[in-house]
Amino acid sequence: MRIHVHELNRSGASRTIRETLDVSSWFAGRRDVLSAGPLRVDLTARGVGEGVAVVEGTLAIDVTMPCSRCLKPVPVSVDVPFREHFKVGSEPQTEEEAEQFIATPDNDVDLTPYVEEAVQLELPLVPLCAEDCKGLCPECGTDLNEGECGCDRTPIDPRLAALKDLFPR
Repeated sequence: MRIHVHELNRSGASRTIRETLDVSSWFAGRRDVLSAGPLRVDLTARGVGEGVAVVEGTLAIDVTMPCSRCLKPVPVSVDVPFREHFKVGSEPQTEEEAEQFIATPDNDVDLTPYVEEAVQLELPLVPLCAEDCKGLCPECGTDLNEGECGCDRTPIDPRLAALKDLFPR
């Protein structure tokens, strides 16, 4: 996925980028993403000024992540709004300019790293299989959604925890 900033400005026309990409390599080695479907890219690039181009649109991907409470696989659909301004030339002169534009030394811009960053940042931090998921028993690891395990999980005041061992049951 590449754009040519000067060409977009010279032609005055926008360029549509619609692709389906295999991005499984983006999640290789991550334990929080069990599987990832193809990334659906729908972007429009257009020149907006001398040496400046804007790329905007949406990215969509379906991933499977473990539930943060019970570790069951959870299908998650992620829709990512994407909007970036690219400016050809030197580094930004002011802090405001640095926040508005991504400086590129070359006219040819590869969008892949920016798309990857947007997708990675949009993944949920705490995926849940259900809002009322009970999770796993901290004592024996039983899935509490399937039934109680019988472990005593009453909270003990940490100041008195040492006394628990003095009185056997």
